[in-house]
Amino acid sequence: MQLAQTMVFSIEEINKNEELLPNTTLGYKIFDSCGTPSQALKGVLKLLNEQDETTYNYSCAGLPSIPVIVGDGGSSQSVAVSRVVAPFSVGMVSYFSSCICLSDKREFPTFFRTIPSDAFQVKALVRLVQYFKWTWVGVVAQDNDYGRFGMMTFIEEVAKFETCIAFIEFISPVRTAESLLQVMETVKKSTAKVIIIFCAERFTVALVKELTLQNITGIQLIASEAWVTSVQLWTAETREILSGTIGFGIRKVEIAGLREFLVKLHPSTVPDNPFVEELWRDVFGCSVKISNQTLGVKSSSSPYKSCTGSESLETTQATYTDVSELRGSYNVYKAVYAVAHALHNLQLCENERGPFANESCGDKSNIVPWQLLHYIKDVKFINNFGEQVSFDENGDPVASYDLINWQKGTDGTVQFVEVGYYDAALPAGKELMLDESSIVWHQEGKIAPVSVCSENCPAGTRKAAQKGQPICCFDCVPCAEGTVSNQTDSIECLICQLEQWSNDRRDQCIPKEIEFLSFQESMGMTLTAISLFGACITGAVAAVFLYFINTPIVRANNSELSFLLLFSLILCFLCSITFIGQPSPWLCMVRHTVFGVSFVLCISCILSKTLVVLMAFKATLPASNVMKWFGPTQQRSIVFFCTLIQILICLLWLVTSPPHPAKNTKYQSAKIILECDVGSTLAFCCVLGYIGLLACLCFILAFLARALPDKFNEAKFITFSMLIFFAVWVTFIPTYVSTPGKYTVAVEIFAILASSFGLLSCIFAPKCYIILLKPEENTKKFLMSKANGN
Repeated sequence: MQLAQTMVFSIEEINKNEELLPNTTLGYKIFDSCGTPSQALKGVLKLLNEQDETTYNYSCAGLPSIPVIVGDGGSSQSVAVSRVVAPFSVGMVSYFSSCICLSDKREFPTFFRTIPSDAFQVKALVRLVQYFKWTWVGVVAQDNDYGRFGMMTFIEEVAKFETCIAFIEFISPVRTAESLLQVMETVKKSTAKVIIIFCAERFTVALVKELTLQNITGIQLIASEAWVTSVQLWTAETREILSGTIGFGIRKVEIAGLREFLVKLHPSTVPDNPFVEELWRDVFGCSVKISNQTLGVKSSSSPYKSCTGSESLETTQATYTDVSELRGSYNVYKAVYAVAHALHNLQLCENERGPFANESCGDKSNIVPWQLLHYIKDVKFINNFGEQVSFDENGDPVASYDLINWQKGTDGTVQFVEVGYYDAALPAGKELMLDESSIVWHQEGKIAPVSVCSENCPAGTRKAAQKGQPICCFDCVPCAEGTVSNQTDSIECLICQLEQWSNDRRDQCIPKEIEFLSFQESMGMTLTAISLFGACITGAVAAVFLYFINTPIVRANNSELSFLLLFSLILCFLCSITFIGQPSPWLCMVRHTVFGVSFVLCISCILSKTLVVLMAFKATLPASNVMKWFGPTQQRSIVFFCTLIQILICLLWLVTSPPHPAKNTKYQSAKIILECDVGSTLAFCCVLGYIGLLACLCFILAFLARALPDKFNEAKFITFSMLIFFAVWVTFIPTYVSTPGKYTVAVEIFAILASSFGLLSCIFAPKCYIILLKPEENTKKFLMSKANGN
């Protein structure tokens, strides 16, 4: 009733305007479509074919009796009506039909509207959902053109973002009760805390009542523009579920003089009007007699008392007289003025000169629908409220919405508070503006509700989709070692750089731990102490030999080679220390070359001693002069040349591809093992192979000489020392390969020390035992008697 009266008010205002449509009076005919397409069709057929009161012409072959229609309010009704009037080129300007389908000019060429298309409302809703990071929302829509097309667009638009629809339920206009029960079951089972209700007001009323009866709480409702300012929904029973509702509403204004016009309505001014009778019954609870009947019911049986005639709308607060939320009425106002301006532009048309001059503007006194339709398409003006009114190529206006929040007032009434707006004309990303601090959410909350299928994955984890579920439903999987995610809801974990590793929380790459065998740790100190101890023991043995240098045991075992052997053993013990500490270019070269040369010097001395022992007993045979080839000079030459070969190999190694520091991450990904890379593997193998070759030769010769007389013979001890040497280094190889990190170096040091102690103990321990503990055996007479077998 308010919408119809707003149309009348607008037309009367235009008729009083001397500048707009001067000398022209607008008339109107109003029909009620009752919210159904069938009634809307009946009304439009009456408008198109109703008799002219002056000529009583009922001819259907002539032009329609009206040139333009303002309406309808419902999308389904407008779809039906527009298809009927389009062949007659009768324009329609709707004030509340927002269905996206009506923007199709191929199907609805004569349709226009002053309410934005739902395509913009859907974008606004999706933008709102995106702003508050609601990734799991439910939707309840009306099962008609308005709801179906709205949901199709919503699904397409929301798919562009990481938002999922938990459910979509439709309320059927035919089987509303059954539809509501299905909706309730779905809402109860769903984990979505935000529900968009894309329905007309009467369907929303039934839905909200059912939510209240089912005691469903904790749901944040998002309203479509169809009911976002509907005061009728707010009752004592429903205000708890509706409190905090938020949604987009069309722009509102205050139309000066409208309330005064509305309250002037009285049955006496519009007699026999059933709409006024219904209004009076609802507002005042009394019936107005119309032809001795009240809405088709005899007054004698009417449950309402008769009105006195003194009832006035001026002193009554009713929905009809409430002009605080003029949104739909403002669209009616704009629609009427759009038609008036189009008609005004038509009246201003001036015939051009030419043979067809009279056909340019047509007959201004007899408006033809298609001519007025042409001017409606191009209408563009600024209304009394500073807003530009025009239509785009689809017949749609510029889209703008107010963001409205339902807040409970101190007296329990609803307050529609504007907390932002959406303007489609603004640049992308800036269309939505809101004041989040002024929003009151459901159940009086000040913090926006959370509606997600799965909680956000914290830093250090990544999202893993759940099989058969939407992308918004996922599990949070911790990042693997060496990978991190430094933000929430990461799709994948990032691999750390080569010299970095993930921390325990997997949310940051940190420098890898540097590992090498250092002097400061217990293992390094222990090995250093053992090395120094071995060198000291070897020095002590040298001191004993030097002190007893003239005794038979020392002299019989070639004292010169013995001292050289002890010197080489000291080098072997000390070279193990070079394997401890942080590798550097010089240290890497020193540790490998000194190791190779020291052991070759040691094995060369043992080899020379073995040859001397073997040749010495060969020389006792008759006519043998072999010892002249193995004198002191020859013995020194053997040691020199054997060692020289190893030195040349090491020099060639250092020149071509020397050992160098390297960062090894192969064995332990979380650590950087600082080690010495051998550089040339071939050279390294040659160094080790040459040591092994000399050791094998020494072992064979010692083995051949093992049965010679004991006291003059070192071969037996050399054999044992070589066996220990081989056992240590054969065991070392697999242990070295399988031991990770700094323990690899420790194994190498252990092998050096073990083989050095083996050589020292096997070759020199028996001699020191006799020298120090059995001096009576360290005489020439005793040795000769043993040699002669006495």
